[in-house]
Amino acid sequence: MKVRVKAKTYPDLLRKLEEALDEEVTEVYVNLRPTKEVVVKILEHSPNVRKITCPPSLYPKVSQKVIMALNQLGVELLPESYPRGRPKKYDEKTVKQVVEMARKGMPMKEISRKLGIPLRTVYYLANLYSSSHTSFRGE
Repeated sequence: MKVRVKAKTYPDLLRKLEEALDEEVTEVYVNLRPTKEVVVKILEHSPNVRKITCPPSLYPKVSQKVIMALNQLGVELLPESYPRGRPKKYDEKTVKQVVEMARKGMPMKEISRKLGIPLRTVYYLANLYSSSHTSFRGE
């Protein structure tokens, strides 16, 4: 079982860890740098933990002693990245279709109608992802 614990301060994080962890937890994510105190709290309340993750920006700041001690206990400490920002509306396959249709000379209005994508977006995708940086014209 994976548990994500987020807090703004270390005392708050330690308190939340006490509340959230139990023996069934095998993976823990913390949004603050895993210090010695944080790791001890995790291991006290969840002895079956095998993986601790933190944000990639904080991972380089974790003490090497903490990482080595965890490795000796069979616990991995890793950076965890998660997607940030707004998700893409059109997948890669759709974008490739737009670019390919435009490259073959199909009018932008027809691409828009066939794929159900707004005309302005078709122009944007075709111009942004085309290998030749020329504008596609032809409505």
